[in-house]
Amino acid sequence: MARSRLSSSTLFINIDWITVGLYFGLILFGLANIYSAVYNEDHPAVFDFSQKYGKQVVWIGTAFVLAIIILIIDAEFYTTFAYPIFGIALVSFIAVFIPGLGKEVKGSHSWLNIGSIAIQPAEFGKFTVALALAKLLSQMNIKMTDLSTKLYSAAIIVCPIIIIILQHETGVALVYLSFILVLYREGLSGNFLLLGATATILFIVSLLFSQVYIISALVMIALLASALVKKKKGNFIAIGISLLITCGIVLGTDIAFQKLKGYQKTRIDVFLGKEIDKDKTGYNVNQAKIAIGSGGFWGKGYLSGTQTKFEFVPEQDTDFIFCTVGEEWGFAGSITVIGLLITLIIRVIFMAERQRSPFSRIYGYGVASIFFFHLMVNVGMTIGLAPVIGIPLPFFSYGGSSLWSFTILLFIFIKLDSHRLQVFR
Repeated sequence: MARSRLSSSTLFINIDWITVGLYFGLILFGLANIYSAVYNEDHPAVFDFSQKYGKQVVWIGTAFVLAIIILIIDAEFYTTFAYPIFGIALVSFIAVFIPGLGKEVKGSHSWLNIGSIAIQPAEFGKFTVALALAKLLSQMNIKMTDLSTKLYSAAIIVCPIIIIILQHETGVALVYLSFILVLYREGLSGNFLLLGATATILFIVSLLFSQVYIISALVMIALLASALVKKKKGNFIAIGISLLITCGIVLGTDIAFQKLKGYQKTRIDVFLGKEIDKDKTGYNVNQAKIAIGSGGFWGKGYLSGTQTKFEFVPEQDTDFIFCTVGEEWGFAGSITVIGLLITLIIRVIFMAERQRSPFSRIYGYGVASIFFFHLMVNVGMTIGLAPVIGIPLPFFSYGGSSLWSFTILLFIFIKLDSHRLQVFR
């Protein structure tokens, strides 16, 4: 285990200030949009703590404190205690089910009461999974091609997902699937990504069409393939196994869909175009499209968004904060926000590739994967290209748990990067 030889005076010299600058820029732009989204003429002061923008200022201030603490802590702390930190996260996931500790919000049992505040452990679990994966995959003699490595990696990712789904937070659980990009970077065969994409397509097709038609088509394809391939036993076995797996996915999709709650089924049907419901489930997305479209190229102007001011878009300060950006700042502002977040992701990937330590590189890709998933899905669901699963836009959506978790996620990597010439185990 390497020992840090960097003094406190050189610590800030090695900090990647470009990334820190992007962080501060996103934070301030996000605060400006939260202020506009929930602006109250009777309480115009941004530091009015009775309003959401005043509370967000507090969250931002505490996030800065967290960032400084992370930078002060020795970088080896994150490598040495990666597994215990992950274990604590799992315990906190389970603790939300304990009466008196857990808090139910909108049907979700994912909140934990700590004093006078409530936090969502699932948000903080992201950086703990990134640390645990980095610890596992950076060990000597660990290869992504080994079955044991695949199983251990899958366990680290899947265990939190199962618990979070039990909390009724399916959207947050899906974010953890983005870690497969980390595994791919570390040597996981692209065939797994292809299989995942194929399974996703089958899942969607199964929701759109009758299972009888799909299975009939699959059998016909299998028979045609059998006639075209060389008559070898192995080929026929492979075709048979593929047919069984695909039929299993098709039938499993129908069974899983029937297990969903009514509003979840409706959300999926609306997204797939099977059902038009602009007054209920489809209302949010429809109003979001109207808000963004009405902004034109330059927008209506700051604090001038009518869709926002008259609260046509529910959750406009959290999941649908991008509507405020589109309406008031227009296409130019929307592209700027997306561009800043993409720049941050690219910067993190660049930093990850310059690491001497495999641990730091792997963790960096975990950070980039999380940001990428949040950006794509949040913006996608706002404009109707992704289902509404309720995940925040990094550094823009209102809330302390998401802001703290993104800050911790990013600044641990900034700290590791400041020691990029060292090798951690």
